[in-house]
Amino acid sequence: MLVTFHNVTFGYDGVPKIVRADFSVNEGERIGFIGGNGEGKTTLLRLLLGELIPDEGEVTVKNGIRIGYLPQVGGFESELTVYGAMKEVFREDEELISRLRETQQKLETATEEEMRVLSARIESLEKRIAARDSYTFEVRIKTVLGGMGFEGVLTQKVATMSGGERTKLKLCRLLLEQPELLILDEPTNHLDVKTLFWLEEYLSAYKGALLIVSHDRYFLDRLTTRTLELDRGRLSSYKGNYSKYKILREERYKEEVRAFERQQEEIAKLQDYVDRDLVRATTAKSALSRVNRLERMDLLERPLSPIRPPRFRFETEEKPYEKVIFAEKFDLKAEEKVLLKEASLTLMRGEKCALVGENGTGKSTLLKFLLSGDRRVVFGRYVRPAYYDQENADLDGEERTLEAFWGQCPCLSQTEARAILAAAGLFADDIEKKVKELSGGMRAKLELAILETKKGNLLILDEPTNHLDLNAREALEDALKTYDGTLLFVSHDRRFIEALATSTLSIEDGTLTYFKGSYAEFLAAKRTSSPALSSEPTPEKKKAEGYRTKEERAKEAQTRNRIREIETRLEALEKEEEALNASLAKCASDYVKVREITGKLEALRAETDALYAEYEMLI
Repeated sequence: MLVTFHNVTFGYDGVPKIVRADFSVNEGERIGFIGGNGEGKTTLLRLLLGELIPDEGEVTVKNGIRIGYLPQVGGFESELTVYGAMKEVFREDEELISRLRETQQKLETATEEEMRVLSARIESLEKRIAARDSYTFEVRIKTVLGGMGFEGVLTQKVATMSGGERTKLKLCRLLLEQPELLILDEPTNHLDVKTLFWLEEYLSAYKGALLIVSHDRYFLDRLTTRTLELDRGRLSSYKGNYSKYKILREERYKEEVRAFERQQEEIAKLQDYVDRDLVRATTAKSALSRVNRLERMDLLERPLSPIRPPRFRFETEEKPYEKVIFAEKFDLKAEEKVLLKEASLTLMRGEKCALVGENGTGKSTLLKFLLSGDRRVVFGRYVRPAYYDQENADLDGEERTLEAFWGQCPCLSQTEARAILAAAGLFADDIEKKVKELSGGMRAKLELAILETKKGNLLILDEPTNHLDLNAREALEDALKTYDGTLLFVSHDRRFIEALATSTLSIEDGTLTYFKGSYAEFLAAKRTSSPALSSEPTPEKKKAEGYRTKEERAKEAQTRNRIREIETRLEALEKEEEALNASLAKCASDYVKVREITGKLEALRAETDALYAEYEMLI
């Protein structure tokens, strides 16, 4: 065994955080460690690492064990280049190879007696080098750095990189060090989908033991064979990955409830017999035996009911026209970097579209561009967009949670506001805190609760699952499955994407491509380089699309002319409507005049709606 917890209890300020925890980690085990936000997972890891001392019980760690730990926050620090920092791991390998070469050189001028000594030394060095596989260390460095997305920045200094990149570099160091026990606390937070797939493959072949804290269900299912759950201070172990754990947890809870109820029934029967017959001389002896049974009984605790997950509900108030967003031949830049060139996109009503791509390709920038009011982006008639910002930039950290919520939806009563927040998992203590005092998960729930009140029929979501625990992710997923509006979202949670996406927009190499179908179908098409994913049409398709009959070209010209006519007429109608509204305000007391103007407005609006409907069809 590498690590053993025996009856470990720990708390802060007298409040227990971990209660009588018993578990062990064996060599080569692959354990998933889950629990809600704030349950104490990091506390338990700090107890394992010796950073905290248990209030009760004992933590035993194997002598000489090498443990590698990737915390959620805090990246790798170094003044070296990326490659140089990774090469440090193999200093002993470099020394062995250098000593071997020096010894081999001495052999060329050695005496017969010296040759015997040097030959023995060479044999010993070669055995150590072979055991450590020292000659391949440069290949291993480039494999890990390439897989984690650093192949183009090997000479860049670590100190100049972002916090997320330094966290990834810390993970690279750990993978190269290959400790006996590798502890990863949310390792997928800074990784895009491509890097995630690589990391899963790499860890699948990892020889040491793994203890993984993650909210990524796909990652846990792929890598773990046992699941530890921390729930209200109690640690439970389940054999199997996350999907298996969900089944076993439900079964265990039902069995524990049945066992508890059976024992309570038995206690009630024994107590009833004692109460009735202890005072009777003829039955006193029998009653005393039941008293002894009650005293010897190992009483079961009432099983903890599963924590109720948050509830989200996204509703729409009106139905938009069929084409929800249309943008054609636009460029996208971030400062001086060109992210997209002559990109186009169209989203239809009811689509649930995932926007995917590697980190830094411009996914968040594209979402903000669509909402920027740029004239190249056309929203369909009656479209009401609502946006979820992963950075929660619309929240004031100094406001109380209830005030922050109420400030964005003041039409709600206090009872309604509190009910929506409670459903999202924000209760009395939480809503009195300042926003800046909330955890990342709590702020995400607040932002989602605000989003519910917008009644948007187009939801644009930027990483909505960030910081949410597993229960909250699944609750959000369920709510969006039943949402009847249009959805455009960015997420690194592949299970979330698989559950929701009916189409995919992919940013790769500065090109935006559209794929109609599930996320699994998108990945399959990408692996086989399907033409369905290509933004460049095939020669056959180009030829087919380039040919137009005389009649078709004439019809296209008529369509373009009609579009211009409608746009001109709509501008005129808007001005006419403004003039009529101004006249209406001036003659409010003249009933006849009011009725005349109102009739004109109704006719004007009917014409406007008809023109917009025709415009939607033509574009």
